[in-house]
Amino acid sequence: MEFIMKKTLIGCLAFMLCASTLSAQSYKFDFTTGKKVKEGYTKITPADRYSDEKGYGYDLQASPDEKSNAPFFFSVNVPDGNYHVTAVIGNRKKAGVTCVRGESRRLFAEEIHTKKKETKVYEFTINKRNVHISDKEDVRIKARERSKLNWDDKLTLEFNGSAPVLSELIIEKVDDVPTIFLCGNSTVVDQDNEPWASWGQMVTRFFDDKVCFANYAESGESANTFIAAGRLKKALSQMKKGDYLFMEFGHNDQKQKGPGKGAFYSYMTSLKTFIDEARARGAQPVLVTPTQRRSFGPDGKIQDTHLDYPDAMRWLANKENIPLIDLHQMTRLFYEAMGVEESKKAFVHYPAGTYPNQSKDFADNTHFNPYGAYEIAKCIIEGMKKLNLPIIQHLREDYVTYNPAQPDDWNTFQWYDSPFTETEKPDGN
Repeated sequence: MEFIMKKTLIGCLAFMLCASTLSAQSYKFDFTTGKKVKEGYTKITPADRYSDEKGYGYDLQASPDEKSNAPFFFSVNVPDGNYHVTAVIGNRKKAGVTCVRGESRRLFAEEIHTKKKETKVYEFTINKRNVHISDKEDVRIKARERSKLNWDDKLTLEFNGSAPVLSELIIEKVDDVPTIFLCGNSTVVDQDNEPWASWGQMVTRFFDDKVCFANYAESGESANTFIAAGRLKKALSQMKKGDYLFMEFGHNDQKQKGPGKGAFYSYMTSLKTFIDEARARGAQPVLVTPTQRRSFGPDGKIQDTHLDYPDAMRWLANKENIPLIDLHQMTRLFYEAMGVEESKKAFVHYPAGTYPNQSKDFADNTHFNPYGAYEIAKCIIEGMKKLNLPIIQHLREDYVTYNPAQPDDWNTFQWYDSPFTETEKPDGN
C-alpha cells in the first residue's frame, strides 16, 4: 500500500512538472556548431531527427550540414494556438540567403542576406492547429489533406533559399495578438506543393509579428460544405474578441444545383452564418469577392464567369454593413494589365517536364503559381487599406503601395521551390 502511494505521488509530481513545462510553452533551440549551449536552450545537431517521442527535430528532408545549401525543415510538437517565432538567421562559418516559410508553405521572409559571422533576427507569429474540435468531434478533412502540414500535431518551419542558415530558434505561445481567420477555397488555401499557390499563404509575408493569420481554406469548398465539414466550427473554437473572419467563396458555390441553391439563396444563407457566428464572438467579419478566372474574350477583356455570386456578396455586405474587399474587380485589372499571353505567368501554365513526373502540360486558368498568389495577396492588402482596417498598422515597413493595373514584373519575382511537387491540380475550378 505504501509503495502504491509513493508511486502515485511520484506520478502526480511528474505530471505537475510536465504541466508546468507545457504551461510555459516556450521552446529554445541552439543550431550553432559550438560546444557551449546558452542557458535554457536545447542544442540541435544533425542527429536530432523528429519523432513523436522526442517532440522536436529536423523533419521531412535530410538534416543540413555545413556544406549543404539544400532547404531543411524543423518541427516541434506544440498544442493548437498562435506562436511567436524568433529566428536568428546566419552563422559564423558562411554567408547565407535564407527564405523562411511555415506549415504548408506560408511565406514569412523572402530573402534574408547574411555575411559570414553575421546574424539577423527575424520575428513573426504563426498559427498551428490540428483536426480536433473537441474530445468527441474532428474536422472532416479530405483524403488529400491527411498529409498536409496544416492539420498535424506539429509546428513545422521551412528554411529555404540559395544558402539557408540558422543559429537560434525561439518559439513562444501567445494569446494576445489579433488572429485573421481565412475561410475559402483553392484560391485562398495554403497549397502544400509546387507549383500551386494561393494568396492566403503569401499575405503572411507582409505583416509583422503583432498579428497572426490562420488559414482554414481548402480546395473545392463552397460556403455550405465548409460549414458541413466542421471547418468553421474549428475556427470558431479558436476565435476571440478582436479577431477577424475573412470569407472568399463563389467558385464552387456556383456549380451547386437543385432546390434552394443559388447566389441569393443557399450562398447568402451560408455567408450569413459566418457573419453571425463571428459577430457573436466579438470578431470582425470581412467579405471578399471571388478571384476572376483567366477567361479572356476576343476583345482582350476578362469575361465574368461567376454569374451573380459577386453581386450577391456585394448586396449582403451592404445589407449587413460588412466590410468588403472587391477582389473580383482587382483581379480583373491585374489580368488585363498583363494581357492574354503574359497573364499565364500568374497561373499554373507550364509545359510537360517542368516539374518531376509531369507528363502533361499544365494549363490551369483558375489556380495561381507563387507569383500570381503574391500579387493577389497585395490586392487583398490594398483592400484592407481602403477599408482602413486596424490591422494595416501592422504592415511591415518594406510594404510598397500596390496597383493591380500596374503589376510587378514577373521576371523580378524570386521564389525558392519547396522540395515537394504535385501533378494533380487542386479540387475545384
